[in-house]
Amino acid sequence: MHKRVMDMEAPAEGLIIAVEQMVRYVRHSAVTGGLSMAASSAIGRLGREGPYRLSELARAEGVSQPNMTQLVTRMERAGLVRRVADHHDRRGVLVEATDSGLAVFRQRREERAQALHLLIEELTEPEQQAVRTALPALARAIQDRQARS
Repeated sequence: MHKRVMDMEAPAEGLIIAVEQMVRYVRHSAVTGGLSMAASSAIGRLGREGPYRLSELARAEGVSQPNMTQLVTRMERAGLVRRVADHHDRRGVLVEATDSGLAVFRQRREERAQALHLLIEELTEPEQQAVRTALPALARAIQDRQARS
C-alpha cells in the first residue's frame, strides 16, 4: 500500500514543482511599476474585482490589517489606489484602483501573458494543445471549488 501511495504522489509532486516554476517565471516577467509581490497581488485583485474595504482586502490577500494599511498607503502615494467613501455605509472606506493603477495592472497582465505565450511557443504542438486544454480545466475546477465554499 505504501508503494502505491508513493507512486501517486510522485506525479503530483512533479506537477506542483512545474506549476510553482511557471508561476514564479510568469510573475517575475511583470516589471511595470516596479511593484512588490504584495502590491502586485493587491492591485491585481482591485483591478479584477473592484473596490474593497481595507479589512476585506487584507483578509483576501492573507495579510494583517496593519500590513495592508501600510501597503495601501504606499500605493496611494504612488498614485495607484485611492480611498473613497463606501456609498452603502457612509462610515466605511473603500480602496479602489486609480486609472494609473488600472493601467499598471493591465500592463503587468500583458507582460505575464506574453511571458506565458513565449513559453508555450517553445513546446511541441501536442504539448501546446495539452496546456491549452489543461490550464483552463484546472482554472474551472478552482472556480467550482471556490463557489462551493
